[in-house]
Amino acid sequence: MLSWLVTLLSLLLCTLALHTRFPGMTLMGLGPNWLLIWLVAWSLKRPVLIAAIAGVAVGFLQDAVTIPSQVASLAPSLTPTHAIGMGIAGGLTAMLQKQRYMQEDFISVALIVFGMAVISETALAIQLALIVKNFATVWTLQQRVALGSAILSSLWSPVLHFPMSRYWRSLETN
Repeated sequence: MLSWLVTLLSLLLCTLALHTRFPGMTLMGLGPNWLLIWLVAWSLKRPVLIAAIAGVAVGFLQDAVTIPSQVASLAPSLTPTHAIGMGIAGGLTAMLQKQRYMQEDFISVALIVFGMAVISETALAIQLALIVKNFATVWTLQQRVALGSAILSSLWSPVLHFPMSRYWRSLETN
């Protein structure tokens, strides 16, 4: 019970942190994707299907708090979702750990977060390009957003990953 409470509380804090901007936390007006960092840290020791389902749920949570009105005004009937990219990111993260390609250290986690941020932002950009039919504008913006988000998220990933992994390891030993 305590494990679930801590997990949900950490997810809630990451959701609230999406809108927090402190000095040194922004790059080109972008901040770290705290929910993606949480998803990668959580998915490292989970089965692929469970991690993918959690990714979809986290993606819908991110949609609920971040889809800007500018995107909604471009296509009022259709709106891109983070759920697809986050589902892919969760599944791939679990798959990487399951195959033992990556160990659970800071560098490996930062690299995984970097790659998953690019994948997640690219999935969102593909959806937006299909909706607005302006591929050139979307892809130009996507490059900046994907790279900025990936750099910041990977740099800040140890801040979240270390305490979470340490807590989950302590649960395994008890």
